[in-house]
This record gives sequence, structure tokens and C-alpha cells, in this order.
Amino acid sequence: MNADAVSTEDPSSPPTVPSTVVWCCGRPYVLEGRAGRARWMGTDYRGRPESLTSAELQRRGWSHRRAS
Repeated sequence: MNADAVSTEDPSSPPTVPSTVVWCCGRPYVLEGRAGRARWMGTDYRGRPESLTSAELQRRGWSHRRAS
């Protein structure tokens, strides 16, 4: 097996690359900040700014694609 093909990141954990966009609860969230202080920014169901930690995003369920 090619060592480059093996990912050390847990696939169920949110990505850690800044400016990455993921979907959670039907809304997009963007990773802002740097390692250790990063936060996922999006909006709540009323359109207000909402900040989530990676753990909160993982608990709520996230994906790389918008649910259809």
C-alpha cells in the first residue's frame, strides 16, 4: 500500500485546514483561525452568527456535501 494514500486523520472528525467549508444541520460552516484556537463559523436557524468547536460540530453531525 502506498504510504501517501494512508490518512492519519479520523474520517469522522471535522477537517483541520483553515477556510474549509463543511455542512451541518443544513447550513455551511467555515473553519476560521489557527490550530488550537480554531472555530467553525456559520449561522443558526435564524441567520445569526454561530461559532462551534470541532467537538460540537462532530456531535451534531457534519459532511463535506450539502444534504439534498
